[in-house]
Amino acid sequence: VQLQASGGGLVQAGQSLRLSCAASGHLGSDFALGWFRQAPGKQREFVVAMRWSNGQIYYNYGAPESVKGRFTISRDAARNTVFLRVDNLKPEDTAIYYCAADTAGYGFEDKRGGYWGQGTQVTVSS
Repeated sequence: VQLQASGGGLVQAGQSLRLSCAASGHLGSDFALGWFRQAPGKQREFVVAMRWSNGQIYYNYGAPESVKGRFTISRDAARNTVFLRVDNLKPEDTAIYYCAADTAGYGFEDKRGGYWGQGTQVTVSS
């Protein structure tokens, strides 16, 4: 499984950004694609994911209010590509954004079916 993330860059606070992640390889019939991010000096955190078979979306419901509502996941099912749109970007959104796949149902971080892309840097200036 290969995951190629793109779309990061330097943006100003208040702007929007859309990240893309193209998945390829042996994904199986019931996989999920998701987005995580890791800010400088912080642990990686889950942002949002989508189960490909039915489009069900899983948000990080434990995220702070400043995050909720600004992240939108979508997809191009025919191309196995998932998108993450971030609106009203804030400096605290500065992070490496990772795309991940869960192909076996054990979670993105389980080695039995979890795969990760290389990440794309998003830097938000104030």
